[in-house]
Amino acid sequence: MATGLGFAPIGLWPATLLGVAALTVSVKASRSGWAALAAGAAFGLGLTSTTLTWMAMITVGAAAGLIAVVSGWYVLLGLLLRLASKSPLWPVLSAGAWVSAEYAASTFPFGGFGWLRLGYAMLDSPLAGILPVLGVGGLSFATALTANLAVFLVRHRSLRPVAGGAVLGISALVLTSMAGATIELPQSSSVELGWVQGGAPGGGVFGLGAPGSTTRRHAAETTVLAEKILDGKLQQPDVVVWPENSTDTDPRTDEDTRRLVTSSSQAVRAPLLVGEILAGPGTDQRQTASQFWTSDGALDPTYVKRSIVPFGEWIPYRSLLLPLIPELRYVGFQTVAGQRPGVLALPIRARSTVGLGIMICFDVAFDQVAYDLPTNGAQVIVVQSSNAMYQGSPQVPQQFAITRARAAELRREIVVATTSGISGVIDSRGNPMTTASTGPASGVASIPVRDGITPAVVLALPLQQAIGLITVAWVALLGGRAAGARRRSGPAPPRARQRAPEPRAGRAGSTRPSCRRG
Repeated sequence: MATGLGFAPIGLWPATLLGVAALTVSVKASRSGWAALAAGAAFGLGLTSTTLTWMAMITVGAAAGLIAVVSGWYVLLGLLLRLASKSPLWPVLSAGAWVSAEYAASTFPFGGFGWLRLGYAMLDSPLAGILPVLGVGGLSFATALTANLAVFLVRHRSLRPVAGGAVLGISALVLTSMAGATIELPQSSSVELGWVQGGAPGGGVFGLGAPGSTTRRHAAETTVLAEKILDGKLQQPDVVVWPENSTDTDPRTDEDTRRLVTSSSQAVRAPLLVGEILAGPGTDQRQTASQFWTSDGALDPTYVKRSIVPFGEWIPYRSLLLPLIPELRYVGFQTVAGQRPGVLALPIRARSTVGLGIMICFDVAFDQVAYDLPTNGAQVIVVQSSNAMYQGSPQVPQQFAITRARAAELRREIVVATTSGISGVIDSRGNPMTTASTGPASGVASIPVRDGITPAVVLALPLQQAIGLITVAWVALLGGRAAGARRRSGPAPPRARQRAPEPRAGRAGSTRPSCRRG
């Protein structure tokens, strides 16, 4: 529970270090593998029950399932930490165990759910400068290593060389963070990005409101934005970003939706980047996409969301589970994921374009999706999201915190447009510049056009994979050695059975014990 205090909306990062250290102490005190598993289970339930209960806004069963699945990875972590404790270098190996568990949770099952990585809780800590160097996974490693070195220091404070090594390790992590904080990417020009948050009633599976209402809300707020631009209160935008699900029907085929989108583009005299629901590609299928629209219609190409939410946008084993769980009918048609990186060419001036990188909602939680943007020419980044179902819950600030981490990793400003969550602008260091929550809002921001990539884009994923492989091999070796030692020593000898003392004799012929007079 202490570890969970570091995550948004509370953001008390020292508590996260304390919680990680406490788990290490608990596991090291365990007397068996089963006890270590139990410690990991208790930790996982304490963490998830204080951070992921927002899923109950969909159904209580959905929340219970998510908590159970995510907690399972901490059960495995408990066992890894116990095996790691058998090594003299257990602080380093324990940090590797954390990264291994987080990487696995971000991958499996059904694409993974890496929502509670330690790096997301440390955005405002002295270690945050590690983000552009080693990414979120590297910051998780540094966080776990710092906590474990602190435990190491407390346990061996009387041994000066050992204690000095722990202090040196923590100092090295802070110095690495300070060096990373100096990384900045060059700016070649700027682009004016507008954003619109139309608002939504919120609350569970019907958070967007009646069909068509989300498009009408965003069109109305775009009219407000156009008036501010016309009055000179805001700059003329090169593009205006509408959020994910700003259309709930396909504007290519629905005439009312198409009319609202094209008239909104005409009002602001700029293309709209619309987060839309497209029909197809197959029967009873749909896609969540981003597409440029002008007053003349749609412009190709289109980005299709790569990271789709299991049991939210698609149903694994649909034919089997849908008849068994009636609530799954709210998912609707099966969403089909995209395959290509979200980089579109944004025309801003005559014969001039800017690489616009796009992440849609759940995309922000996946490293590969984020790192693919700058490597494929993204100079400016936007995030489109729909949080209406979780409006007023911790899910909204948690996702915004993840987006802040991406801005700091990639060293690019990010414009966020949501239906009713937290919209606004995040600077290249991950700090919020302007934000709006819940109700209708809009704005225009001058965003630097940046070129180049940070070390994290190249190093972060291979580093996590290498740490995972080394950690698993290391702990497997330690576990094998421990098992071999037990086999060689044989079964423990049985304890000698102690005989009860015979009663002392009293008077002759008496079996009662004698008493000494006081």
